[in-house]
Amino acid sequence: MKRICTGLAVAGLLGLNALTAPAFAADVTIGMQLEPPTLDPTAGAAAAIDEVVYANVFEGLVRFAEDGSIQPALAESWSVSDDGLVYTFKLRKGVKYHDGSDFDAADVKFALDRIGAEDSANAQKALYKAIASVDIVDDATITITLTQPTGAMLFNLAWGDAVIVAPESAAGNATNPIGTGPFKFSKWNRGDSIEIVKNPNYWGTAAQLDKATFKFISDPTAAFQAVMTEDIDAFPGFPAPEILDQLKTDPRFEVVVGSTEGETILSMNNKSKVLSDKRVRKAIAHAINRQEIIDGAMFGYGTPIGTHFAPHHPAYVDLTEQSKHDPDLARKLLAEAGHPDGLTLTLKLPPPSYARRGGEIVAAQLRKVGINAEISNLEWAQWLEEVFKGKNFDLTIVSHTEPLDIGIYARDDYYFQYASNAFKDLNTKLNAATDENVRTDLLQQMQRMIADDYVNGYLFQLARTSVQNAKLQGLWRNSPTQATDLTAVSWQ
Repeated sequence: MKRICTGLAVAGLLGLNALTAPAFAADVTIGMQLEPPTLDPTAGAAAAIDEVVYANVFEGLVRFAEDGSIQPALAESWSVSDDGLVYTFKLRKGVKYHDGSDFDAADVKFALDRIGAEDSANAQKALYKAIASVDIVDDATITITLTQPTGAMLFNLAWGDAVIVAPESAAGNATNPIGTGPFKFSKWNRGDSIEIVKNPNYWGTAAQLDKATFKFISDPTAAFQAVMTEDIDAFPGFPAPEILDQLKTDPRFEVVVGSTEGETILSMNNKSKVLSDKRVRKAIAHAINRQEIIDGAMFGYGTPIGTHFAPHHPAYVDLTEQSKHDPDLARKLLAEAGHPDGLTLTLKLPPPSYARRGGEIVAAQLRKVGINAEISNLEWAQWLEEVFKGKNFDLTIVSHTEPLDIGIYARDDYYFQYASNAFKDLNTKLNAATDENVRTDLLQQMQRMIADDYVNGYLFQLARTSVQNAKLQGLWRNSPTQATDLTAVSWQ
């Protein structure tokens, strides 16, 4: 899921003198807005987990490339039976975990069986429910048998939730992650940073960096200072978009603007007493001015959306007009729903700037149609516990950064609690479909259905606004998944 300020002293900070080049040409420091709650991507929903460990520390059978394509990882090749039910993976030989233990087919079986276990804590468990069995053919061959053909199975196996972990170390991965990737976990200074170091025994192309430090900086002013003083070398998802234009003029830096899979939405609790009425949800959707939010919270960086789907995907349907800004209609709908004098709702916001800044703008827009949105600013762990798990909220703003994740609307217990049998039927058909034309048609029906039901307020597709040292190369421009892939990063 998983996913910023005002009053920057821009003039003064821009006057800071350039400092020296990085002290170690093989080290890099990366800025991050949020600290991950754990470091186990198979047991947590926070996007910040994968931002550190995906492809760097942990690997799956397959992985996402920067262009979104599926590439081999721990599996060097695979084949699919004619009926689409059996996937056979040939595994790489000679691969070792960071603790020196050997990787083999037994680890794959353990990791995938663990996802589907009754006590599984995997946030994306539903993606793998079609797996009937995982069977070992030999140490370097595994078969996955499905209950039905699943067109997105390889795609799902590329998620961070499906990385391969060893039974001997899985229980400790939350604080001491042990994977097979080109970097090893080194240390975690809580509240400050995480350090990973080069894995000298990596099975594939060795990392060009010796060390990488992920530095947690949520405050936009502090992030700007860290960039200007060159305390950090790159900040993917830079939290102060209002000063990107100034940074573009500084030859020390490169500003990179790309796309993400992050649908930023005004999530609504569809089972709350008030929001269970579609007319109220529709009123909220029409009270929102998307462009005002994009301009005010993201300084123009972002693409308006009218449903939960990435605009750069070939199957995208532009439904923004269906919930266009119309305050008069919003007031009329509220009156029809029995709230002619307005109502009060909670608006619980996680830390990212798009949420905090966007929340202030949304609250002001709702106030104009008679809705008093009482804002509560939560820390990330609080938001996960209170909103995502506890479903104790009316409204929230969050960016869903998982790729092609419209299937979350088929989960009755998901935090916005849609619970539509018609949508679940479409999702079941999508999961079974292997023909791309059929899948496109189903995806478009699903987009229209959640827009018609005004499940949530759909705001904008999150842009990837990054700032980096001009001499740093190899970082992703776009984010096909929630990751800061350092496997090809180096200094010029």
